[in-house]
Amino acid sequence: MALPVRQQVTYWGVATGMTGLALWGLGDVILPFIVGGAVAYFLDPLADRLERMGLSRIAATITIAAIGTFAFVVLSLAVLPMLVRQLTQLVATAPEIFARLRDFLTTTFPSIMEPGSVVNETLTTVGETIRARGGELAQTVLSSAMSVVNAVIFVVVVPVVTFYMLLDWDRMVAKVDGWLPRDHAGTVRAIARDIDKVLSGFVRGQVSVCLILGAFYSVALMLAGLKFGLIAGAIAGALTFIPYVGAIIGGALAIGLALFQFWGDWLSIGIVAAIFAAGQFLEGNIITPKLVGTSVGLHPLWLLFALSAFGTLFGFLGMLVAVPVAAMIGVLARFFLDQYLNGRLYKGLEGLEDPGTTEQTQDQEA
Repeated sequence: MALPVRQQVTYWGVATGMTGLALWGLGDVILPFIVGGAVAYFLDPLADRLERMGLSRIAATITIAAIGTFAFVVLSLAVLPMLVRQLTQLVATAPEIFARLRDFLTTTFPSIMEPGSVVNETLTTVGETIRARGGELAQTVLSSAMSVVNAVIFVVVVPVVTFYMLLDWDRMVAKVDGWLPRDHAGTVRAIARDIDKVLSGFVRGQVSVCLILGAFYSVALMLAGLKFGLIAGAIAGALTFIPYVGAIIGGALAIGLALFQFWGDWLSIGIVAAIFAAGQFLEGNIITPKLVGTSVGLHPLWLLFALSAFGTLFGFLGMLVAVPVAAMIGVLARFFLDQYLNGRLYKGLEGLEDPGTTEQTQDQEA
């Protein structure tokens, strides 16, 4: 006999509250396990594919770990130092960029760039602020990130957690499935499948899109000779998960830097613009349809709200979990909305058909 609904709600509410308090209280302690679990979930389809190719689970996990270790070493030795160097140079060059922009506007639109005008004062203030505070801000961002996600976590804890979770992923899923309450197992499995579909379609697929486009933009812009191409490409790739925002911000930054660096060389400026046009074509017609597929119901405004809310409430850890949690909340919201629209609270007595009336109507029609 199933427990009364009120008692079930009480039990599940208490369990959810205690879990939330535990996660909030542990904070940075569980960060490596959250990151490791997320990486394992991201790589599980690759491990399954390697198993279908004939490898055992342990061999597939070791293969993925070796490739990941190699990629991490290359990233640490080659990409990150260059990224930090370009960021520092961009901050140092920002006042000169704003000075040139001011001179250009003064020559082209003298009426709005008179001494003391709002536009003139704004550009001057922004340039001086970036020069005075930009280096400090960049250093603060880098040091804060390293204090939260430090070298020990990435080098030791996260890879170990990822390895063991990836190795035992299927067994853990089966174990958790065995703990589901029998009366609600079918419903919980259906919700879990929908959540997995959303996470697979958006989070896992969109992360791949961000990495591919970020690498494409960075490499192409550096080959085009853009001085800060790695920074512009990284920003465009990181913001790609919000439709159009990554291309607009990254493209505006790259074209603005190209105008500063290549002024008068319209061919080079056109090449930079063509790189972003090509990236948008590849994303919209090839990469995103292939990796993400059809819409999974995550609106860009919902993503922005989730990132802002979780980042404000939980800091860097909140930013990490914002998108997957937003996806899960979206699935649960659609489930409860569907229950409401098909229930008596919404339909009322008029929405419920009287079986006797229905049978009488069918007899008359016959």
